[in-house]
Amino acid sequence: MRGVTLDCADPQTLAGFYGALTGMRELFSTDEFVALTDDSGCDLGFQRVDGYRAPQWPGQDVPQQFHLDFRADDLDAMEELALELGAAKPDHQPGDGRWRVLLD
Repeated sequence: MRGVTLDCADPQTLAGFYGALTGMRELFSTDEFVALTDDSGCDLGFQRVDGYRAPQWPGQDVPQQFHLDFRADDLDAMEELALELGAAKPDHQPGDGRWRVLLD
């Protein structure tokens, strides 16, 4: 796989969030699309979609299309960073503490 692209309302903002969270750097940017890259060979893209509606979780009024799973040596520190960067933590947390669900 070469990359994954996420639909969104604001590519620059979402790419900034994920770049700060993951350490990935900007490869390409326009008003409509931003690509982040690192040395793994798999890029992460963000594509503007007019009328985009963010998924709701755990409800399904606007169903999720995708989720990203990250490995962290310190789960609490990664969660704290994500929240500082603007992520939201929903009340519903499955997994008995083995992972955290955060919304971008």
